[in-house]
Amino acid sequence: MKRRRIPPFDEAEAAAWFAGRIPDDWFEAPVTITHDQDEILISGPLPMPANVPEGEQSASVAARARIEAFREDTRTARMAIAEDAQYKWRRIVSWGASCGDLDAHFTTAAVPAMTRLRMSQRQVLDTLIESGVARSRAEALAWCVDQVGKHQAEWIDRLRSAMADVEKIREEGPG
Repeated sequence: MKRRRIPPFDEAEAAAWFAGRIPDDWFEAPVTITHDQDEILISGPLPMPANVPEGEQSASVAARARIEAFREDTRTARMAIAEDAQYKWRRIVSWGASCGDLDAHFTTAAVPAMTRLRMSQRQVLDTLIESGVARSRAEALAWCVDQVGKHQAEWIDRLRSAMADVEKIREEGPG
């Protein structure tokens, strides 16, 4: 099966490109860029609203309102930046913002991943459906992947680091 040609993604170049495109008053600090072969997620910290009333949930409500306002107020400009980035890197561009303890992502991609499963693997997914953990095999499989990511994060990080080392060695090799 032939894979589509994806332009290389240099994180330093992307950080500089987005810094040049994103208005300086949008975020309190540089954006965080997370990417894979299908998507680039741009997320930045928003300032906490001033004069938040006292109360147990006031800060959470104020942070959520700040993120919702940012999302609506910047929609047109974010879409234009995303369109240019999508053309440049051939990946979907999604956005997010954080405020206080709240982190929200807007319209992130849900990319299909086809796989063939043996009966014992399908039974695991079906058990998750029957128990109410998931509504479908696709949702159950996504839940399983999420659990591996949470509970094996250190191992996944080590694997990513090793892959980055392999990529460096490949780049140093003969042309």
